[in-house]
Amino acid sequence: MEVWHIWVIIALVFVIVEMFTSGFAVMCISFGCIFGAIASALDWELKWQLLLFAIGTALAFITVRPLVYKFFYKKDDEVKTNAEALIGRKAIVSERIEGELHPGRVKVDGDDWKAISLDAEPIEVGEAVEITAINSIIVTVKKL
Repeated sequence: MEVWHIWVIIALVFVIVEMFTSGFAVMCISFGCIFGAIASALDWELKWQLLLFAIGTALAFITVRPLVYKFFYKKDDEVKTNAEALIGRKAIVSERIEGELHPGRVKVDGDDWKAISLDAEPIEVGEAVEITAINSIIVTVKKL
């Protein structure tokens, strides 16, 4: 077995280890191993192989890792989730809403929520409303 085979085997081991970790750091070391394997295949001395390994690893950390983070870890602040996603949604009144002191109920996507009227005006069963705010388990709605 030649030395470049060992470099490639080590690179593959790091690729497998990366599958069980996050952060893409181990994969950068794998890139460095490939650089070392290339140097070994060209019959360069061990010191040059190690130097290319270090350079390849550093290059991967500096160039490839930020690109991977940018591509896979996008943060989209406009995506609303959970209860926050209800704001602006349309709902149907399932139990009469008589104002803030006498809440009713609305259905949205099959879920039933306790609801109060935004302007304290009564809203009848079956009317369409828009959810304007959410406070704990109570939604504030207005007539459409």
